[in-house]
Amino acid sequence: MSAPGAQHPRTPRVGLTGGIASGKSAVSSQFAALGVPVVDADVIARELVEPGAPLLAILFERFGAGIRAPDDSLDRAALRRLVFGNDTRRRELESLLHPAIGARTEQIAQQAGGPYQLHVVPLLVETNAEPRFARVLVVDCPESLQLARLRARDGISEPEARAMLAAQASRAARLAVADDVIVNDGALDALPSKVAALHARYLELACSQVPI
Repeated sequence: MSAPGAQHPRTPRVGLTGGIASGKSAVSSQFAALGVPVVDADVIARELVEPGAPLLAILFERFGAGIRAPDDSLDRAALRRLVFGNDTRRRELESLLHPAIGARTEQIAQQAGGPYQLHVVPLLVETNAEPRFARVLVVDCPESLQLARLRARDGISEPEARAMLAAQASRAARLAVADDVIVNDGALDALPSKVAALHARYLELACSQVPI
C-alpha cells in the first residue's frame, strides 16, 4: 500500500505488479486497450539491451562472452543462469539495469500524459518501490497455477520453476502492499470486466483530483 505522505507526479501512477506468470501482461494489455498509457519496466529493459545498445556492450564486458548469442544479441537464458543464485552477480546486474530503466521510465512517463498511467514493475515489492505510486495493483493467482503456467511457458522442470518463484517476493508480501487486487485464476475473458471496473474507479479519482 502506498506510503502516507508519499510524493506523486502530476499524472497519477498506478504501479502494477505480480509474481512471475501471474498474468501482468494480460492485465496491462487490457488497460492499454482502454487508452491508458502503460509504461512497462520489462519492455524498457529489453529495449535497453537491443543489439548495438551501449548498455549491451557493458553487459558483455562485465559478464563475458557466454551471454552473447550467435547473432550478437543478449542470450537472456545464459544471463539468467549466470546470476541466478549468485547474489553478487545479481546485484552487479541490477546496478547497471535499474538506473537505466528508471531514467528511461521517467522519460517515457513525462511524454505519455493521460489522466493516470499504469506502470508495470515486476520487482516493485523487491525494490521497495511502492511509495512511488499513488496506488499499487497486484495481479494474483494461486502458486500452483503460477507453477503450471511457468512450466508451460518456459518449458522448465518443476524444481526450476519453484526456484524461480522462491527468488521473488512472496505472494503474501505482494498482497500486503496492494491497494487493489485482480485475481487472475480463470479464463482470460474474465479480465476485461475486472480491468474496466478499476479503470472507471481510477478515472473517477483522478478527475476528482483526489490522490488515487
